[in-house]
Amino acid sequence: MALNATIYRFAVDLSDMNRNIYMPLSLHVALHPSETLERMCARVLAYALCYEEGIEFTKGLSTDNEPDVWALNYSSEIEHWIELGKPDAKRLKKAIGRSKKVTVFSYGGQDVEQWLESIKKDASIRHGITAFRIDKEPLEQLAGMAERTMQIGMMIQDDLVHVSFGSEMIEFKLYNLLDRA
Repeated sequence: MALNATIYRFAVDLSDMNRNIYMPLSLHVALHPSETLERMCARVLAYALCYEEGIEFTKGLSTDNEPDVWALNYSSEIEHWIELGKPDAKRLKKAIGRSKKVTVFSYGGQDVEQWLESIKKDASIRHGITAFRIDKEPLEQLAGMAERTMQIGMMIQDDLVHVSFGSEMIEFKLYNLLDRA
């Protein structure tokens, strides 16, 4: 018997001061049976951090041909391919070929650095993507507070993300892994 996904509802008050985006978001997110709460929370963060017209969650874990989140234009072409974790070179090259913009949000421990070193070796990937690391500890904190229905505030300024939930506040620092400056 197949296990069903669990649906989480997030009401997000988004304040992205970097891009002057201030709006409420209503997100229905499926937690797949093989997915951790940390990964689902990372998808919500990625969605908000990359918010633009046409953005949506995809089937994600259940298909190899789609990222976790994407933004499509009116012709259903992929404008923005958004991956989580540590996608391999083949997947990143496919993303670069199918989308105008590719962003990766990695999270976890030491293996992020190993993944990064392998990506930096390939110039076509290194120059074709934007990659960030999200610290594991605040992501675990957010996952620990996750409820099936949540109202959260999310303020983005520079490389910091503040997520508020009731009286709780969690701060995430985004690390640009391929800083070209």
